[in-house]
Amino acid sequence: MTVQTHVFQSDGIDEHDDLAAAKAADGTTWTRVSDGTTEELEAIGETFGIHPLELEDVRNDVRPKVEQFDDHLFVLLKTAALREGETSFAEEIRTRTVGIFVGPDWLVTLSTQTIPAVGLVWDAVTRAEKRLLARGPDFTAYRIVDAIVDSYFDVLDEIESDIEAVEEEVVGATGLDLLEDINELRRDLLSVRRVLWPTRDAVGVLARGDLDFVDETTEKYYRDVYDHVVQLVELNETYRDLVTGARDIYLNSLSMSTNEVMKTLTVVATIVLPLTFVAGVYGMNFETMPELSWPHAYYTVMLGMAGIAGVMVLYFRGEGWL
Repeated sequence: MTVQTHVFQSDGIDEHDDLAAAKAADGTTWTRVSDGTTEELEAIGETFGIHPLELEDVRNDVRPKVEQFDDHLFVLLKTAALREGETSFAEEIRTRTVGIFVGPDWLVTLSTQTIPAVGLVWDAVTRAEKRLLARGPDFTAYRIVDAIVDSYFDVLDEIESDIEAVEEEVVGATGLDLLEDINELRRDLLSVRRVLWPTRDAVGVLARGDLDFVDETTEKYYRDVYDHVVQLVELNETYRDLVTGARDIYLNSLSMSTNEVMKTLTVVATIVLPLTFVAGVYGMNFETMPELSWPHAYYTVMLGMAGIAGVMVLYFRGEGWL
């Protein structure tokens, strides 16, 4: 069922199929829409006075914002979740848009898919949670906003676990897979940042206390949510710094590994160089070379070359280069 409606007050809840009757009933009317049809959305817009452009904003994945109209308040937020890829790290951030429309005694939540955060609050109403039923639609909207913001902590907790795994592997690692994981984490954190910053601005509007459809007793709850969003922004920036540091350590380790290889090759070339010189001198095929007629010349030259190589190996070992 894509459209569900509850009418609730402190003494209980009722379910309604007729939108107009539900809106006219006593208490707070909450209509929840998940992937509604065009006809259903038109009916909701007509019943509650929601402009078609507001409905389009939800379906077109617009950035989070808060807008106040004469007869209702429009809050647009995004949920975030990690979509797991083939590796142990998240492949990308999946976002879903939620539209929350708050009237004097009614509330409409609209999304293109089922949203767990909205479902949690809906279940609380269904269970007739007294604290929730006794408050108005602005408090119900707060509970939804709070649940969405809390879900961001779960995303950052998963990213933090991935960062810890990277930090354990990064020292001495030179594989390209690790660099790919680090870059994936940086992209994830950038995606979360694109959600958090406009969400902070939107919740800040709800918390500042000049909206007609947010009661003074509810403003303090929105201020608490705003504090959580600020904390999330700071956490995200901290994790970005950690990932950047891990990438720098990886690149330094890669550079050090390359330097070690180059040093080893240089030492080997240095040892071979005098041997190549000796072999080149006696390979010039001149007719007059005193050593060529000496019976022990070959063995003497080979022994001398071995001695040169041995002395150089001992020297480089003493210097710690081998």
